[in-house]
This record gives sequence, C-alpha cells and structure tokens, in this order.
Amino acid sequence: MSDNKTEMANELNTNEEINSENSAFSLIKQENGIAHLVMDVVNDTMNTLKAEFTEQVAGVLAEIKGDSSITGVVLRSGKQDSFVAGADINMINDCKTAEEVVALSSQGQKILLELEQLNVPVVAAIHGACLGGGLELAMACHARVCSDSNKTALGLPEVQLGLLPGGGGTQRLPKLVGVQKALDMMLTGKQLRAKQALKLGLINDVVPNSILIATAEKMALAGSFKQKPAFKSSLANKFLEGTSVGRSIVYSQAKKTVLSKTKGNYPAPVKIIECVKTGMEQSSTKGYQVEAQYFAELAMSDVSAQLRNLFFATTAMKKEQGIADVMPKKITKAGVLGGGLMGGGIAFVTATKANIPARIKDISHQGISHAVKYSYDLLAKKVKRRFIRHSEMQKQLSMITGTIDYSGFSDIDIVVEAVFENLELKQNMVVEVEQQTKASTIFASNTSSLPIGKIAAKAERPENVIGLHYFSPVDKMPLVEIIPHSTTSDETISTTVAFAKKQGKTPIVVKDKAGFYVNRILAPYMNEAAILLLAGEPIDKLDKALVDFGFPVGPMQLLDEVGIDVGAKIGPILQADLGERFAAPAAFDKLLNDGRLGKKANKGFYLYGKQVNKGLKHGFKKKGKQVDTSIYTLLGVTPAGSLPANEIAKRCTYMMLNEAARCIDEGVVRNARDGDIGAIFGIGFPPFLGGPLRYIDNIGAASLVEQLTQWAQQHGERYTPCDALVAMAEKGTCYY
Repeated sequence: MSDNKTEMANELNTNEEINSENSAFSLIKQENGIAHLVMDVVNDTMNTLKAEFTEQVAGVLAEIKGDSSITGVVLRSGKQDSFVAGADINMINDCKTAEEVVALSSQGQKILLELEQLNVPVVAAIHGACLGGGLELAMACHARVCSDSNKTALGLPEVQLGLLPGGGGTQRLPKLVGVQKALDMMLTGKQLRAKQALKLGLINDVVPNSILIATAEKMALAGSFKQKPAFKSSLANKFLEGTSVGRSIVYSQAKKTVLSKTKGNYPAPVKIIECVKTGMEQSSTKGYQVEAQYFAELAMSDVSAQLRNLFFATTAMKKEQGIADVMPKKITKAGVLGGGLMGGGIAFVTATKANIPARIKDISHQGISHAVKYSYDLLAKKVKRRFIRHSEMQKQLSMITGTIDYSGFSDIDIVVEAVFENLELKQNMVVEVEQQTKASTIFASNTSSLPIGKIAAKAERPENVIGLHYFSPVDKMPLVEIIPHSTTSDETISTTVAFAKKQGKTPIVVKDKAGFYVNRILAPYMNEAAILLLAGEPIDKLDKALVDFGFPVGPMQLLDEVGIDVGAKIGPILQADLGERFAAPAAFDKLLNDGRLGKKANKGFYLYGKQVNKGLKHGFKKKGKQVDTSIYTLLGVTPAGSLPANEIAKRCTYMMLNEAARCIDEGVVRNARDGDIGAIFGIGFPPFLGGPLRYIDNIGAASLVEQLTQWAQQHGERYTPCDALVAMAEKGTCYY
C-alpha cells in the first residue's frame, strides 16, 4: 500500500483538487486528463453510502460534465483497505413510510444513472469490500478493475437483511453476467473474490493492488473495455438467456427453488426474481420502478425489521468486551486437548481464522492425524474452489501441530479442552495443564453440560478456568457460549471473549447453570417433540412442521445429527438441577438400548448408509430423508397423528419461549439481545422472528400466558407459564 499512499499524496500536492469541506466525494484532476473521483467518508473507517451524499455526488458529476479537459474518470476509495462496504442501513430505519423508502431508492437510482450516462469513460478501481450499494455504484461505471487482494470481495448481500438491491442492482447485474448468474448472486447474497468476478463477467480485469490505479487510468484513457459475454454460447444457455421462453423457465425454476428453501417465510427472494423479470421482459424504466416499489415494501416488512435488528445487535456485540473496561490479554499460542471432531474444528478456526498457532494434544498419534486431516480437508475444498492458493493452505496447516504429551505447552496462553463429557476426567485435565503451563494460562472447557465451577474444583488457579462451549460443526456454527464460574477473573472473561471473536465466533457470556443457555432452552422443545411422537405424530410430520415454521432442521433430524446419546447425557443433568419439566420420556431409553445413536451410528430416526432406499421397487430413489419405520414398533407407537402442523410448531416452540423467559429472569444471559442471538446462532431459531424474546414481544406476553395455561390444563403441568411471563402479562411489559 505504500506505493498507493505515496501516489495519493503526490496527487494532492501536484494536481488540482476540487473538494467541498466535509464532503465524502472529492475530484482530483490529473495532468493526463483523467480525474479521480475519490470517496472517503469523514470520520468513518469504512465507506458507506448515505442519503445526504446525493447532493455531493450530483455536484461532482456536474463538475465533470462542465469540464472539457476531463477525458475520463477513475472512481476509487480514499480508505486503505475497502472500496464501499454498502449503504448505511440507518437510512431505512429513519424512513417512516413506504413512500419515503421509494423516494430514497429512486434518488439513488437517479444519481447512479447520471454516473452511467457521463459522456467520458468511468472506471471503478476496486480494492477491499465492494458490497451492496458499493457494487451498485461500481456497476454504474463503464468498467471495473479489481485488486487481486484477499480483502477484495464483491456481492449484493441485501437479501440477508430481508431486502433487495435498491439502487438499480436488479437491473444492471443481469445485463453484465446473465440472468442465471445474477439471480444466484442476489438470491444467496454470496460474495465473490476478484478472479471469480472476472470469470463471471462482472469485472473487466484483475491486477496487483500496486498497479490498480494506474491500470484504471489506462482503461479510462483507452475508452474501450474487454467485456466477457454474459453467458456461455452453448445452445442451452442461448435458449435460457436469449429467449423469453427460456428466461421464463429460469424465473419459474428460481422461484420454485426459493420457496422450497424459505417455505415462504422470506419475501425478498421472490421480489428479486420479479424485479429481474420486469426489467428483462418489459423495460429498464419499468424495472427501476418495480425495484423501488418492492424495496420499500420489503423495508417496511416485519421480516426485514427483525433481520436488521439482528444485524445491529451483532454489530454492537463486536464492539463490546467481555467485561467493560477490562482489557484482554494477547493470545499468541493456543493448545487444544482432544483430537476428535470438536478438537479438530477448534484447532482449525484457531489457525485459519484467528491466525494463532494451535497445538493439539491427544492420547494417540491417530487422534492427532484425524484432527489435522479435518483441517486439511476443509482447506483443500477452499483451494479447489479457488478461495485460497495452495501456498496459503500450506501456511495455515503449518500452524497446526500435535503431541501425545505436553511438549510445547510451556508458553501457551490458552488451552481449550474438548475431551469426553466426564467430570473427573476434566478435573484431572485442569490439574495436568496447570502443571505443564505458565501461571497465566487460561483453561477453557468445551463442555456442553457440566458445571464449570465443578470442573475448576481441584484447580490451583480457578480464576483462570472458564467454559468455552462451541457448537458442531465448529467451522460453520457462529455461536460460542462463554461461561465464567463464581471465581473466574474479569481478565479471563475478556480474554476468552476476544479469543472467540478472533476465531470468527459470536460469543455470549452466560451464567454457570445447568445446560447454560442454548441447551437449556432447546431441551423442552426437543422433549415436547418426543412426547408428540409417542402420542402418535409421525417423525417426518413433526420435522416438517418445525421446518415450515422456520427452523433449519426439525427436532428429530436434529437429534440424529447431534447424537441421541448426547441428548440422553444432557437430560439428567438438567433434570437434577432444574426439575421434572426436563425429564425426557422414559420410552426413549429403548432407542439407546437398540444402539440408535443417530447419524454417526447410521441408526436413528431416519435411514442412513446402505439402508437408504433399501426395498424400494425399480431402484428409484425417494426424495428427502426416509424415516426408519421400525422405530415405531420399537417405541410401541402407531403413527397416525391428528394435530395440525401449526399446533405442533407452537407447542414445541412455546416450550422454548417459556424457558427463555426463565433464563432472562434468572440472569442466565445478560440481556434479551444476547438471548435472541444465542437462540438464532446456536439453535437456528427463525431469524425472521427476531429470536425467542422478540417473538414473545410480538405475540404478547398475555397471549402466550393464556395459551400455555390452556395447554397446562389440557396436557399437563410442563406447560405452566413461568412467573416472569405471568408478571409481564399482568404489567403489560416487553423485553424491548
């Protein structure tokens, strides 16, 4: 970057600069006739587009139009490592009506159209994040060149906030990359590396960052740009992209796929398809109008409001420390005890995300090999997809080492334990680690259920002991629970929170009580599904009801995924500490006695391995997961349930809501925000509902209490609403 910084400084000194005070946009004219249009938002670390910038941009564009000496424009960022990260979401929150949002979108479309219609070549020089409104800005330019840096990423992630690109993105992207690729980008919100974007035809060139600006200038001076065809010239693609009949098939299939995945809970993807269809089949003018209209409808929807709330909540959490005003210690080296799936996953995120060397200790070389292979397989996929180079893969793998003793542990700053759920074993681990490491080393236990205070019972330095509960698979699940016990030091808490963040995790600090937070609110939900199964509701019906409600998987499939034996171990711990409402149905003991441990044993609620499609006639495969019907005989159940799907979903989910309210009342989580994030990121609670606590607010505590009370009278005491909910219903209070 030093070359670029020098270049910029020289420009400011030797070239004419047109700049209004406090403006985010400045025009720097070069002697070669090229003007640099520089975006640099004052007092912000990253560029984001704001409503008030419209006049600033309009003024700069008027300046360009009125200056005949300007023969081309290079649009670039004044920030070191980012282009434009997107539009400021607060703009939407500030709008009170749909009409205001339509005006906001139309205003953005108009200014980008003015940029596009400049009579001189405009080239976007992109280094760093180019997302959302940033990519819409770049697409309005006549050409785009990107740096080959790993920091450069392009995408339209608006769908993740329940929105669509509202600055003309739905109209420009299909023309650049074709309808199919455009829909794929917008419906998933995926981000592309520079070389992927080049292959797609989204950009015109990729160069080293050191020559990015010079290349953009050359392109602007030349005035003609290489453009990759929007779609491959195969007959199939010519038909699908080049004919209205073919495109109709694309729209129809895209909509079918979207509804299959979203169950109709998220309106944005369908609106995106309609915007693209309108622009391609009618006119761009009509396409822009529909885009602004749908953007406003989505912005005013409760779904988008909840997803934006989630965005703001996670953004705020990133800025927080574990304990306010207590600075974390620097972690330079980490240890991992146990080379299983969890240990391998923890080592992977430590080395690849946190960029911290990870030393794995296992009782056997085989365990270490398994853990290293875990990382190798994940990195090999990234190399294959061209996300990283092979050299980068080797570099990251070199940061993961192993040992069958404690060699190399003397200078480790944090040790994460991921061994079997056995209290005595974990206590012994604490003692061993204290003997082999320095006095300041943190011992973090990845337990899912055992009290941290008991794990620390034999420790010489209990202030260094803490819970650090990851969720499986570690490389994908974003949440970790951080569990201090009564004498854990504030510095240990802050350091562990900072460590988890470096691993790319979203940490919530929870109280050292049975089940902590996530498993505690999950258990009643799972138990209720089990009770309904024993009452005759079919396995696939139960799962479908909860998936249609918005969960990523149903409760029975989830139990197969995590392991039926794991659920069986957690249940008694919760029951002993928290009461009979956590008692699992006794009939479920039959599952364990039958060796039904779930997917890992190829034997659970569903068929796995060789059993799949066994006995089906003509060898035709059945879509979706197949229920192992022998489980009904084992449990003595006749699958002939009569409950409607919405009642199944409500009965399971309302049990979770009731327990979440108890957790807030008992201070298990610090606040409702953390409770909602924990449920969404840890369990997959439907994000569009905002989390269990926001959902309680939306239902109304009084309505929830009434329903729970009715079920308690009909089906048993487990439904009894907790005191906290009853009090909220009486007082008319909310969590937010």
